[in-house]
Amino acid sequence: MTQTTAVLLQAPKTLGLETVALTAPGAEDVVVDIHHSGISTGTEKLFYTGEMPPFPGMGYPLIPGYEASGEVVEAGPQATVKVGDTVFVPGANCYDGAFGLFGGATRRLVSSCDRLTRIDAGMGASGALLALAATARHALAGPRAELPDLIVGHGVLGRLLARLTLAAGGPAPTVWEIDATRATGAEGYEVVHPDADERRDYTSIYDASGNGDLLDSLVGRIAKGGEVVLAGFYTKPLQFAFPPAFMKEARFRIAAEWQGDDLTATRALVESGALRLDDLITHQASARDAATAYETAFSDQACLKMILNWEHVA
Repeated sequence: MTQTTAVLLQAPKTLGLETVALTAPGAEDVVVDIHHSGISTGTEKLFYTGEMPPFPGMGYPLIPGYEASGEVVEAGPQATVKVGDTVFVPGANCYDGAFGLFGGATRRLVSSCDRLTRIDAGMGASGALLALAATARHALAGPRAELPDLIVGHGVLGRLLARLTLAAGGPAPTVWEIDATRATGAEGYEVVHPDADERRDYTSIYDASGNGDLLDSLVGRIAKGGEVVLAGFYTKPLQFAFPPAFMKEARFRIAAEWQGDDLTATRALVESGALRLDDLITHQASARDAATAYETAFSDQACLKMILNWEHVA
C-alpha cells in the first residue's frame, strides 16, 4: 500500500507530521503531489482546539486541510485530467486509519478527478486560496443577495468579500476591523473601527468575523428591511433581541460552503486579473514545521494566511 507524509491531528492541540497509508486509486482517480496547502483559521482552528460541534465525518486522528494545490503525477484511464496538470484540490478522503474530512495537508493524495479544478501553474502558492475565494463569492451570489455596503472583519474572508464587491462593479463597502494590525491593506475601500462609524442605514451587512455576539449591534446598524449575512462559522447557538429586529423587519441569511459554479467563476476572475490572491499570503513555512506553523496561524493576528510548502518533503 502506498504511503505519504501528512499532517495528522491526533487529538485537540496534538499535531505533527506522520506517515499514513493511501487507498488505491480507481479508474477515474488521480494521484496528486501537493505543493502548497493553506491553514484555515476558521473551521480547522475549531478542530485543533476541540471546539468544533459534532460534524459529519469528524473524528480523530484527522488530516486537516481543504485548501491545496499541486501537480497530477498519475491519472486513471477514465480520468479527465492528465499527468502534469496543475490542480486545486479541496481536500481528499483517501487515507487508511485517519479521517479525511478535509485531507489536503499532505505530500500526496488520491482524488476523484471530478473534485479537481485545473489552475494556472503560475498561481503558485495562491492557487491554494481558490476555495476561500469561492466561499466569499458564494456568499455574494446567494438567493436574492445584495452586494454588501458593510463588511465586518478585515481578515482574508473580509478582504475577499470587499475585492469581489468591487470586481462586481459595486460601490466601495465600509469594512469594520477592531485589530489595528489587520486594518491595513485596503485598496479601493475604507477600513474603520466600528466605534468611529455612526452610520445606521446599511442595507446589507456581511459578517466575516464569526462572532455571533455581534448580532444585536448589527441589527442596530441596518436600515428598515436590511439584511445581515452570516458568512462566518459559528460554534454557539445564535440569538438576538427580537423587538429591535422586529422594528427593523430585519432579514438574516446564512452563507454555506462554495459550489462548483463558484469555483469556476472565481478562477475566471483570478485568471483575468480582476481578483488578486497572492498578497493575502502573509506567512509560509515548510510542512516539516507544521506544528509551529499551525500554532502561528491560530494565534498571531498578523498572520492572515499561512501556507505550508510540501515540495521538499519526502
